[in-house]
Amino acid sequence: MDWKETYQTWLNYSKLDKSLKKDLEKHKEDESRLEDAFYTSLEFGTAGMRGIIGAGTNRMNIYTVRQATEGLALFIEEQGEKMKERGVAIAYDSRHMSKEFAVESALTLAAHGIKAYVFEELRPTPELSFAVRHLKAAAGIMITASHNPPEYNGYKVYGEDGGQLPPKEADDLTTYVRSVTDILSIDALDREKAEKEGLLTFVGNDIDRKYLEALRTVTIDQDLIDRQGRSLKIVFTPLHGTGQMLGEKALKQIGFKNVSFVDKQSEPDPDFSTVKSPNPEDPAAFKLAIDKGKEIDADVLIATDPDADRLGLAVRTAKGHYEVLSGNQIAALMVEYIFKAHSLKESLPKNSVMLKSIVSSNLPSVIGDKYGVETIDVLTGFKFIAEKIKEFETDHSKIFMYGFEESYGYLIQPFVRDKDAIQALVMVAEMTAYFKEQGYSLFDAIHELYHEHGHYEEKTISVKMDGMEGTEKINEIMSSLRSQTPEKFGDIQVIMVEDFKTQTRQKGSSEEGIELPPANVLKYTLADSSWIAVRPSGTEPKIKFYISACDDSGVAVKEKIEAFEADIRSRIDF
Repeated sequence: MDWKETYQTWLNYSKLDKSLKKDLEKHKEDESRLEDAFYTSLEFGTAGMRGIIGAGTNRMNIYTVRQATEGLALFIEEQGEKMKERGVAIAYDSRHMSKEFAVESALTLAAHGIKAYVFEELRPTPELSFAVRHLKAAAGIMITASHNPPEYNGYKVYGEDGGQLPPKEADDLTTYVRSVTDILSIDALDREKAEKEGLLTFVGNDIDRKYLEALRTVTIDQDLIDRQGRSLKIVFTPLHGTGQMLGEKALKQIGFKNVSFVDKQSEPDPDFSTVKSPNPEDPAAFKLAIDKGKEIDADVLIATDPDADRLGLAVRTAKGHYEVLSGNQIAALMVEYIFKAHSLKESLPKNSVMLKSIVSSNLPSVIGDKYGVETIDVLTGFKFIAEKIKEFETDHSKIFMYGFEESYGYLIQPFVRDKDAIQALVMVAEMTAYFKEQGYSLFDAIHELYHEHGHYEEKTISVKMDGMEGTEKINEIMSSLRSQTPEKFGDIQVIMVEDFKTQTRQKGSSEEGIELPPANVLKYTLADSSWIAVRPSGTEPKIKFYISACDDSGVAVKEKIEAFEADIRSRIDF
């Protein structure tokens, strides 16, 4: 069927959800909107799915959620009765329709005789990962669109280890999801019947307690916290999302007593009414936190995104202003503190390893080298970090000490297998206390690292390209770059090209393989050790250009970033 026929099928469906029926009737004269809603199915990929809430096959609604869950149920059934008996843990964030989508997922599973453990109230993504492991569930579902605008929601699937599914399993699940074509007639058990038969169970406080207990293992130097915990001034905001309850309890239980909150952002709000974007990467999201910080002369401002898997910081400068750090800067500070603290306590294992994505800064790796910690690069997506942790636990070859992505995602202890902003919150408070006791602010500390290791700066250019034309344009850009390899960026020569799709590394006339799963990413290493990478987003209609520059001075680095960006924009029409 073409999109018009699909639209008519939905419009004529007598049992169509009333709110979706109303949505269709409201926009019946807007053909371009209807075409976008029905021309394709909402893509279910390796990271699940994410889209605008509303009626249509290309939208987030109870029917597309049932379709995804029906695929998951078939995927679990294929693995046998024992996996079905283990059930699925389900959590959700503060967005519109999140709880409804969580319950619909549970009732779809129940129709297959698969038990669901649904959190009674909103909870962060990392606690969902923890719950999968704690409950020994077969899988997990997180209803969230992370830091996307209010009109979005999403659906992420987790495997039995608490990590997002690795490529093979994700491909198998995607095949099952796509095999479900009649999405309007998917069975979902009646809620009352599901609860009565024990197929729908609500959970919460017990898992909170276990997770908070595990969080105690994140702390390295409790004596330091005992000395500084009452005087260190922290401002924390969950940006209207899920981080408030657990974040507040986590800081309090280890001894940070002087914590102030941004009252207008502490309560969940699906419209994120005080920010343009609920994204801790965006300096504008810190406006109210900065106001609060100035009021109390805070040492550090901390923000988590709506599902509390990402964390951002604003730090006080010598002039009393607050500057928002990049994800790479935060990671560098964490790495310096974690490895130094363990070294001082003689608790840093000889076979320690740090994991990071291929588009993250090299500065943490340089710092890791100083402490004898190996760095292993993985593809973008925290599931690849989780996959490596699982591998190390199996062969005992290395001990995981830290993992991060430049997009503000960090993990310190592997009782969670995804980005964990609550863990990061605890660690940031501890490392701020450490540097303060040494007479440094975090702003001073990052510049000390530059003085020691050289200046590193990164920039990500994210270009949104919606609809069919956008997808075609992204594909054209990647094809063009592959057919015409740039010889230089700015005035600096390209000395190595890595194509992670073909799994090849070209350096001069020599070529070798890349021992990573295939991914649609190109990375160019330059003669001065700077690099540029390009990849389409796995969760949004975007193409991303990553720039990383290094030099002896901050001025020189900024000039390189500007030159590289100008070069990219001259090559790519956007």
